[in-house]
Amino acid sequence: MASKLLRAVVLGPPGSGKGTVCERIARSFGLQHLSSGQFLRESLGGGGEVGVLAKQYLERGLLVPDHVITRMMMTELEKRREQHWLLDGFPRTLGQAEALDRICELDLVISLNIPFETLKDRLSARWVHPASGRVYNMDFNPPHVRGVDDLTGEPLVQSEDDRPEAVAARLRKYKDAAKPVIEMYKSRGILHSFSGTETNKIWPYVYTLLSSKIPPILSDEEN
Repeated sequence: MASKLLRAVVLGPPGSGKGTVCERIARSFGLQHLSSGQFLRESLGGGGEVGVLAKQYLERGLLVPDHVITRMMMTELEKRREQHWLLDGFPRTLGQAEALDRICELDLVISLNIPFETLKDRLSARWVHPASGRVYNMDFNPPHVRGVDDLTGEPLVQSEDDRPEAVAARLRKYKDAAKPVIEMYKSRGILHSFSGTETNKIWPYVYTLLSSKIPPILSDEEN
């Protein structure tokens, strides 16, 4: 089993702790953590074709459309044909999931189900360092100095999307887009859902599931 490449996806709404879970999985099992948000930031700074396209939408205050994100992710996945990997932030829509299907077969999809109130509280307390994408939460992961990034000392910002009045709309939008993706993976028998309000309580179950698929390189206690 160890010789087979593991291809996994973590799905979850904004504020679900998806990034944290992905980082822990990557550390514990040696998977490449592939974040669509990180790739997008890099492509915006790199001046390549996808970056130029994405910038045109963002400068007009529009979401980067499916086909641009899909193209970016397909390019990145092509480079990693011989690696175990874990996708974070992709696929978000049925169109993206179908594109992913055309280039590989997934082994495992983890879906994080977090109560609406918990997500609302987490997002409203979330501040970001724009250049790196580092996320802080004023309740459980605050910066050392209020309002500034730990590593660079640069100011943190709160996204318009994280302001309380925008959160409900964001979560609704995610739910509508994710529903057919979740249904598709559920029908294939590769979807595993985890519910709770704390990442630390969900994590041991995620760790046990992954351990049944690929040998861990760190024990649960080490993470």
